[in-house]
Amino acid sequence: MKTTEIKELTKAEEQVMQAIWNIGKGFANEIVAAVESDVAYNTVLTMVRILEQKGFVGHETFNRSNRYYPLISRDEYTQIILGRMTKNYFGSSARALVSFLVDRKEVSLEDLEAITKALES
Repeated sequence: MKTTEIKELTKAEEQVMQAIWNIGKGFANEIVAAVESDVAYNTVLTMVRILEQKGFVGHETFNRSNRYYPLISRDEYTQIILGRMTKNYFGSSARALVSFLVDRKEVSLEDLEAITKALES
């Protein structure tokens, strides 16, 4: 799937996707247990089906049970969404994004020093 085809997840979809990323592969009951809030079993299964339709999740069948797994990694999704946000809100400028975060005190001086060290190495 091309990155331009990947749609942004809704809040509910992201919550279920985070659970799937955390467990790697899992059956429905394992995914429900991994979701971090009280969401009904049927609601989680509906979200899993939607995630399958959107191309985020695949499954393999064992007898009559499906084991679900991510088709896109958390890092891949983060890169795509952050790239879109940087393009749409900051004119494709990472500098503008970092300046925005610094201005709002979302990034500390220690964070900036660590980023600088990482860039230098």
